[in-house]
Amino acid sequence: MKKILLAEDDPNLGMLLQDYLQLKGKFEVVLAQDGDEALRAFTKEHFDVCIFDVMMPKKDGFTLGKEIRKINPNVPIIFATAKTMIEDKSEAYNLGGDDYITKPFRIEELLLRINALLKRMSGSDKNDVSDQPTKFDIGKYKFDYTAQMINNGTDQQKVSTKEAELLRLLCLKKNEVLTREEALISIWHDDNYFNGRSMDVFLSKLRKYLKEDPKVEIINVHGKGYKLLVN
Repeated sequence: MKKILLAEDDPNLGMLLQDYLQLKGKFEVVLAQDGDEALRAFTKEHFDVCIFDVMMPKKDGFTLGKEIRKINPNVPIIFATAKTMIEDKSEAYNLGGDDYITKPFRIEELLLRINALLKRMSGSDKNDVSDQPTKFDIGKYKFDYTAQMINNGTDQQKVSTKEAELLRLLCLKKNEVLTREEALISIWHDDNYFNGRSMDVFLSKLRKYLKEDPKVEIINVHGKGYKLLVN
């Protein structure tokens, strides 16, 4: 079981996150309510991921992250804050942070980010296809992820790397919902607005590539994500 160090000074939010990550993520979560408490916990136990609120008493999250990096330069750190200033995001990464999430956020999104970090650290990123299929049948189309090619029997369409990654995720969840956050974090490792707009462009292109088969459709699922329908 992976262990998470969560530093959050809001007791209600802290307990909510702790309960969710332990229940849904199957993690062991140690909750600290200020930076000093978090630092003491880190020096006594091994942690696989750290999640630090930036605005904390006694020791803020950035200072805590800087001190943690002196002890362990490799442990993944996610900074969480209500701030939205670009300078804060830059500071988070300059301090060696691996990810940055802005409050308010969906707990499901945080869980996706944690899992993405753990897989990257273990060398098995979500984009690692060594143990997953790389060739798919999509109606009358055949999609080869490795070759980045869509073939309808007579014509071939070369697709970009991002288009191929997105189509692969849709194929792996054919006729099921692929959440927007899952796609963005898996492919871009960040679900910010600009990456979201880029993904919308890629989805439009994929729809164009698959438009000749009326039994194939990529639909938007309102408030959730997308679904590759193959009848």
